[in-house]
Amino acid sequence: MNRSALLVINMHSRSGKDSAQRATELLTEAGFDLKVSDTPPAARLPSLIEQEGKDASVIIVGGGDGTLNAAAAGIHAIQRPLGILPLGTANDLARTLGIPVDLEGAVNVIRNGIQRAIDVGTVNGHLFFNVASVGISCDLARELDPEVKRRFGRLGYAIAGIRVFGRAKPFRATIKTPNKTVGTRTLQIAVGNGRYYGGGNVIEEGAEIDDATLRLYSLEFAKAWKIILSFHHFRKGTHGNLEEVLTLHSDRIEILTSRPRPVNADGELITQTPAAFGVLRKAIQVFVPRNE
Repeated sequence: MNRSALLVINMHSRSGKDSAQRATELLTEAGFDLKVSDTPPAARLPSLIEQEGKDASVIIVGGGDGTLNAAAAGIHAIQRPLGILPLGTANDLARTLGIPVDLEGAVNVIRNGIQRAIDVGTVNGHLFFNVASVGISCDLARELDPEVKRRFGRLGYAIAGIRVFGRAKPFRATIKTPNKTVGTRTLQIAVGNGRYYGGGNVIEEGAEIDDATLRLYSLEFAKAWKIILSFHHFRKGTHGNLEEVLTLHSDRIEILTSRPRPVNADGELITQTPAAFGVLRKAIQVFVPRNE
């Protein structure tokens, strides 16, 4: 295996800044010839990866799901295998793939060289790994600014969530697949490509990140606080059993709203409705543990 690698690490996050030197040391000890770069603004990250990574055999990204989301287009464009150092708050893609959250464990996964081809979701041409959604999650993304994440970590999600749920109101939307059209009055519509999202919630019990299927759920609760009472279902992926939750499966989905609404993908606001979703099958190779 060629050991040349581009390491892109988010120095702007608390864990990224603290872990950068140790990550570099561990990867060098593992035999990688490293080129190291800080993450630029999200819009510029794909072009940096394409330019700086063209001579590397591996792209290693240190950061959370938002950083990985920003890197996805660049990695897909140059078709290099992706190594993940989970340095974010939720680390849902790493959780889906069974990648350890400690640096030593994550570096060992990359060192071992075992790869898995995973699907990538698309929404209006933007790529995402875990989930893209319209509704409450967008309000949460606005509330949860980088300073709150840095200061409070996971507690920041709880603080922001209390504020958002207190003022959430349903909206009307139309959901289309090639075989079905559904009208809904909903608090949130989520479309999952992977298995985990939102810090360990499960998009659906049987969801996998390489099954070429998008899994949609719509939260049709009359009041947002009722979602909290069903929290254990979302942790297990059994929320589709609830009367107030609509679920659909397809490889193509459209969401239409009466006025444009933002779309949150992997924790970042990246586009707006009308939103057309698709899936790129086995689009990116990722290093995974032996027993993943």
